Amino acid sequence: MSAPLSPAPTPRPAPPASDVSTGVGIAGVAGLLVWIAFCRSYPTIAGALGLGGALSGERGVLSGPYAALAGIVFIAVPMALWSVLLDKVHLRPSTGIDWSLRRPLPEVLPVSVVKLVGLWATWALLAAFYALARWYWSGPYLFAMEVLSGAILPLVMLSVPYVIWLDRFLVEPRDGAFHFGAFVVGGGVFGREQWEASAIAKHWRAWAIKGFFGAFMISILPPGFAQVVTADPVQLIDRPVDFVMLLVTLLFLVDVQIGTVGYLVTFRPLDSHIRSGNPFLAGWLAALLCYPPFVWGIIGPDNQILSYEYAAPGWAHWLAGNDALLWAWGGILVVLTGIYAWATVAFGIRFSNLTYRGVLTHGPYRLTRHPAYLSKNLFWWASVMPFMLTSGTWLEGVRNCVFLLIVNGIYYWRARTEEAHLLAEDPKYREYHAWMEQHGVITAPLAGLARRLGGGRAGGAEAAQGVPAE
Repeated sequence: MSAPLSPAPTPRPAPPASDVSTGVGIAGVAGLLVWIAFCRSYPTIAGALGLGGALSGERGVLSGPYAALAGIVFIAVPMALWSVLLDKVHLRPSTGIDWSLRRPLPEVLPVSVVKLVGLWATWALLAAFYALARWYWSGPYLFAMEVLSGAILPLVMLSVPYVIWLDRFLVEPRDGAFHFGAFVVGGGVFGREQWEASAIAKHWRAWAIKGFFGAFMISILPPGFAQVVTADPVQLIDRPVDFVMLLVTLLFLVDVQIGTVGYLVTFRPLDSHIRSGNPFLAGWLAALLCYPPFVWGIIGPDNQILSYEYAAPGWAHWLAGNDALLWAWGGILVVLTGIYAWATVAFGIRFSNLTYRGVLTHGPYRLTRHPAYLSKNLFWWASVMPFMLTSGTWLEGVRNCVFLLIVNGIYYWRARTEEAHLLAEDPKYREYHAWMEQHGVITAPLAGLARRLGGGRAGGAEAAQGVPAE
């Protein structure tokens, strides 16, 4: 008598559909690589076209800061085209747009004028903040201020037709910019337009994020771009440390370039608008601790509060002289950086800190809810080796490790506050969160361990992880 057939294994349920397709990020990376190739090949291209002298910079490679800035155009355009032509994002209800409305101009103009007042007043206050904040007027931030100063007039001019055009199709044109504009022109005091404090707070959370992080991202564009464009990989192939660090720089460049596009391209027709900024003070504190000017006095080398690199020269020093180990350890660093960049690429056109702009469930976000924070923190341990010292006592190594663990804790704090924000905003994220607790390759085992340690209580305690670039 034959043995009974065992029941077929139950297939693992799929996570909810991602609001961003894989193709968007791939299109952006392809655009960036094309631009890098053009900049590296510019001497040959200029020579073939007969360009020379000042026009072509003596036919040198294009490695300047404005070449780096132009890279965001080569990323944004392919991602926008993919989003509209293939993903049809402009037709999604989440845009808040109904293309059949076509309101007449006389109907939308009163609302649009108030909205433009609110938008321009927002930009004026951000400009005042930049002017007062001293750190924006030295070092790499000078480039960001130069770019933003030059952009303000075109932005003001282009905002007029854009706002009027979009208001003809918005289901609810009275958004946060409108409410702030109504406040600025005296709404509710003189009996004109009414405004709501909650809508103004939501508006300013979004613009504070764009203003703070947008300037930072622009400021860090040039160095990595110049290093990648001017590098000669052939000369580095027999120098494992230099070659590995070039690959790491390239991957960080992908992260920074796509991240910058995410902060700047927040348009409803692309469904990439900021739906809400994180409303939790803890979320803002955890995020801001990781960025200038706050990070300069708290996290980092030398005499800062959480310095974890005291007398720790890192992996290249301790593995020097053994090329096999250097290549192997360097490969680990490249993989970790690749995961970090992949996490940003997965966002496509929607990357930014402290915001809700849809739910991601594809790519590395099927492994863990916070792949970038996890890979970044592991990278620091693997590259710095804080427990390996060239001077000092064992106590300095303990200090290094404790301080790096505190930094890891800050990123864990960031992850938890980001989750709290998204859990409150979108039932799809709640579904994804629960799916990861059961099926995430990294998250599920950690969640199970947390439940056992917590006596069976539910809850996902993950390793310090996250999203954006520093």
